[in-house]
Amino acid sequence: MSSKNEYTTVKNTYVTLNNGEKMPVLGLGTWKGKPGEVEASVQTALRVGYRHIDCAKAYGNQTGIGQALQDLYKEGKVSRKDFWLTTKLWNTDHGEVRKNCLESMKELQTDYLDLYLVHWPVTPQKGPELTPSMKETWQQMEKLVEEGLVKSIGISNFSVKKVEDLLQYAKIAPAVNQVELHPYFRNEKLHKYCDSKKIHLTAYSPLGTPDSAAQQNRSDQTPHLMSDPVVKKIADKHAKHTAPILIRWAIQNGTSVIPKATGVSHIQGNLDALNFELTPEEFQAIGSLKLQMRMLVGAEWLDPAGPYKTAEELWDGEVPEENMRLLKEKEVKPSSDTPGSINGKA
Repeated sequence: MSSKNEYTTVKNTYVTLNNGEKMPVLGLGTWKGKPGEVEASVQTALRVGYRHIDCAKAYGNQTGIGQALQDLYKEGKVSRKDFWLTTKLWNTDHGEVRKNCLESMKELQTDYLDLYLVHWPVTPQKGPELTPSMKETWQQMEKLVEEGLVKSIGISNFSVKKVEDLLQYAKIAPAVNQVELHPYFRNEKLHKYCDSKKIHLTAYSPLGTPDSAAQQNRSDQTPHLMSDPVVKKIADKHAKHTAPILIRWAIQNGTSVIPKATGVSHIQGNLDALNFELTPEEFQAIGSLKLQMRMLVGAEWLDPAGPYKTAEELWDGEVPEENMRLLKEKEVKPSSDTPGSINGKA
């Protein structure tokens, strides 16, 4: 195990966003990062060469991350300008975007954000229409850029239709759409559309969220992507764990990627995805896996009163057949897999 003061220089790969900002393609995800553990993970990641940290208010750990960053800065090797920092606007906060952005910045102890995302196209208000409207929310997001608090703004969990609707009134187009994307859910329609609009996709759950069946209250035995025979065979050929193989696939697929990791070996192992390439045949084999399903359906945002009564309405029809087979919406319990409740409880 490396000394806490040992640093590694890594040749990061960057993507240029539609506003000219350059974002590292591999970041550390902090979803499910437990207070007391996530702080060490963030510090380790920055020491071994990560230059992208992905956060959210709903994860309930930003205060610890902010303090961990301050402690790291004192070592004199990494400063705020050296890495990309993302966080997200939670569902309860669409009516007060600036206030909540500033609160997240205070928790993270930063005077600017590289990227601020609308976490879900969801608010607590029930009824036929989203309230506040996404237009109202987005106009507040744009003001953050104009004020210089945020360099880039974006969205998360937006379907093709929801992106199309946003682009009708956006003065500043979203730079990023952060969505579930992995070989078991390639999200190809959305990927193709966002590419055509120069909106970059960041892939969350790139390893297939192995624990999602339990957390989504499914009784089915969903295959685990990391145990897929095709993926394992390719990993064996490269003498690597399946995780960096899947991360590498995501990068070669044209997305950035934010896997969660804890422990030095896990964090360094994921970073190894920057050090090799899959052959065209390997990339194609992983990208042709038959099973396609959302591991995170968002059923907790469905309500008979609307605005989303069904998963098909939430995702505007972008729900694979396998999900429709498994999803019994009236029987689905609230899930812990999406952080925080709609009332903002972490």
